[in-house]
Amino acid sequence: MSSAVASFTAAPAMPGAHAALTERKAGWGRDVNAVSASPVFDALQSSNVHSASGEPLQSPLGQNRPPDPGGGGGGIIGTEAVARAPADGHTVLFIGNGFTMNPALRAKLPYDTEKDFTAVARIASNPLVVSVHPSLPVKSLKQLVALARARPGELTFASGTAAGGLRLNAERFRAAAGIDIVNVPYQGGVPAVTAVLGGHTSILIVNVSETVPHVASGRLRPLAVTSLERNGALKEVPTVAESGYPGFEALMWYGVVARAAAPKGAIDRLSAEIARAVQLPEVSDALGRIGLSVAAMRPAEFDAFVRAEIQRNGRIIREINLRVE
Repeated sequence: MSSAVASFTAAPAMPGAHAALTERKAGWGRDVNAVSASPVFDALQSSNVHSASGEPLQSPLGQNRPPDPGGGGGGIIGTEAVARAPADGHTVLFIGNGFTMNPALRAKLPYDTEKDFTAVARIASNPLVVSVHPSLPVKSLKQLVALARARPGELTFASGTAAGGLRLNAERFRAAAGIDIVNVPYQGGVPAVTAVLGGHTSILIVNVSETVPHVASGRLRPLAVTSLERNGALKEVPTVAESGYPGFEALMWYGVVARAAAPKGAIDRLSAEIARAVQLPEVSDALGRIGLSVAAMRPAEFDAFVRAEIQRNGRIIREINLRVE
């Protein structure tokens, strides 16, 4: 079958923008619209994805229409737009951790996260790393947990968001370890890193890519990564699972969903083409440039993953009484 998700060759769309993905060669009969609140969409646009037959597909991404700020309100505006779109498989939503957090974070949503959408594919993910300022007298995750238990409520951890995926993944570790450490949120991973480098907070839990240069220079001490397998950029650093918490995993992840009741054939076709496209070197390279690794899942597996994330995130959000109005 000669089809592809998109050529992703045009100028980048703003987060949340609707973009027409031309699919006429695939026999879809009309364009597929993507609504993105995800950095993965911009990364894919920068690569040159071809159809399975090797023919480049032309796409007017961001060229013929101004971007619609559908990513506003924590991604809710764009998500609602897809929830109200025809259930024909021609409108898809690029999602991330926030999609599974909003049901617990918000008192009311204009859609039902579990009933109004169907999973298409997971595309990519990246782990976080638990690291500390070198002045903290710990050299392993076990030692950090012991110190935190000896000094409950005294140690602070910096996260890149107050109510986003970075914060929630950090809270997952805190809950799994059963320790009382205090969150200090920053507006992004870089300010969080800067705070720990300056000694303003003791513990850092952010994306691996944001810490690697400082680990190399000795200004940060990495203790564990939050993926199930060790990370290629920090090969000597054990996983949280290896460090006494079997099965622990906390990732930043990105994928695609569509309206519920979309034709199964359309979903399967789109999922298959995404799975093929993300294996192309130009796509994996584009993802790698923003610190992501290909982590493909097909519809059934991704659906189970999303539903489990909704439950896991909900428990943590309720435990720490985190709300966004």
